[in-house]
Amino acid sequence: MTTTADHDAYIAAAPEPFQPSLNRLRAVLARALPQAEEIVAYNMPGFRIDGTVVASYAAFSKQCGLYLLPSAISEHAEEIEAAGLKATKTGITFSPHKPIPDDLVERLAQASRNDARA
Repeated sequence: MTTTADHDAYIAAAPEPFQPSLNRLRAVLARALPQAEEIVAYNMPGFRIDGTVVASYAAFSKQCGLYLLPSAISEHAEEIEAAGLKATKTGITFSPHKPIPDDLVERLAQASRNDARA
């Protein structure tokens, strides 16, 4: 198993149809979390603040995922459902054809950051 060095390498190695979505997600997360450090943990690109990974993302064979602290997902469960997206305790799956709206990504990232600080 190979390890990913950074966000750029991860996105470049992802299936090509997912690369624009991953680039967009990375940009939205970076904008929403300007104080965060870009890291790779568990072979997924993520954003860490004060030692806590508050957001990460991944590409799989048929979908992508955005991963946050559980409280951020539960706080925005109705918005996630209204957007027609599926969520687990810590993640939301999406496809390039049905991406997570940028404003929802920002709210989720900020909620995850706030929960990490609590």
